[in-house]
Amino acid sequence: MDEESKSELSAREKRKTEQLAAILKREEGSKLLRKAKKIAAKHPDKRSTKDLIFIHRNERLFDREERCFREQEAARQRDEARRRETHDIDEILDSKCQVLAEAIKTSKHFIVYTGAGISTAANIPDYRGPNGVWTRMEQGQPYLDPNASFDITTAQPTFTHMALLKLHEKGYLKYIVSQNCDGLHVRSGFPREDLSEIHGNMYMEICGNCDPEAEYFRPFDVTTKTRFRRHGTGRFCHRCQHELKDTIVLFGEKSRTESPMNWRSGLDHAVCADVVLSLGSSLKILKDYPGLWRKDHDLYVVNLQWTPKDDEARLKINGKCDEVLRRVFAHLGLTADVFQPTEDRLLRICIPLRDGETFDKPACSPEGVIKPGWFGQGVKALIKPRPKDSENRKQNKKPKLE
Repeated sequence: MDEESKSELSAREKRKTEQLAAILKREEGSKLLRKAKKIAAKHPDKRSTKDLIFIHRNERLFDREERCFREQEAARQRDEARRRETHDIDEILDSKCQVLAEAIKTSKHFIVYTGAGISTAANIPDYRGPNGVWTRMEQGQPYLDPNASFDITTAQPTFTHMALLKLHEKGYLKYIVSQNCDGLHVRSGFPREDLSEIHGNMYMEICGNCDPEAEYFRPFDVTTKTRFRRHGTGRFCHRCQHELKDTIVLFGEKSRTESPMNWRSGLDHAVCADVVLSLGSSLKILKDYPGLWRKDHDLYVVNLQWTPKDDEARLKINGKCDEVLRRVFAHLGLTADVFQPTEDRLLRICIPLRDGETFDKPACSPEGVIKPGWFGQGVKALIKPRPKDSENRKQNKKPKLE
């Protein structure tokens, strides 16, 4: 073997030796890191002599990991506290409701933002409550409780829906911006011109090809065939024969239609508002719409859990929406009408199917839980944990030696 070949072989062996040393060093570092994390998670009183020796020998590494562990633990406890539901005692609740009633009574331009919490009394699950869709998904459970009786198509407007209608009729309430897709505001009789359903309406399909958009209200859930980013309903416009689409804005999507979102009108009212009441919303989505918030309006929040707007609110009321509004109505001397199925506004504005047009009933699970097409769609696209075995393989993969 000539000198040049020996030199190349020597250089290759040297490179392999250096790579192997680097791999061993990384593995040793990973081993020390795992050990430091494990000890940091222990209570100081339960650390063994070996643990203390390790801490002494790797003081900087351990200090960093212990600080990181404490920060993570503090964040976990903070999140748990924020998820916990808090109920004001009767005396405090009634006092707060009296303050809210006076604010409504003296307001010049009063508007309301509503979330899923106003419909839980109609047996519709919320998203961030103890048994909500997001909560269950984060815990690795099915997004709907298989033991719950759930048929959204039989839900009816709650006391809160009817109370908001009465406040509008009496001239107190000027506008509602709702995150709910359940259509219960429309069914209660609330005027559509004073309502923004920013995430759509499960009873409404639309033709975007027509100008203006052609609206079709139906007496059934139009979303049974639609999915994330696939919104065609399988029915067609009576004018132009284009396929109709639902109006639902799923998690991870953006608004596609003017109606029923009515964003322009909603933002105009938000600018004029002097009193804003948030009912049953976590506000984790609404907080990101800057046009809905002003520094000089008085914000009142009704929710059982923490919201990111609590510190900005003039008053936070920890109570259920129906209970709060019943007390507010008592202070205002008002009575809300009871919803009558025969007066369902949907029956007056819906467009009947033509010959040959069909609709599918919502799918029913083996447990008897009816799952509407839109409910929970898009959640999986946002909550998609990486498989552990895949992650482990990625972490344990060793670089190939040349």
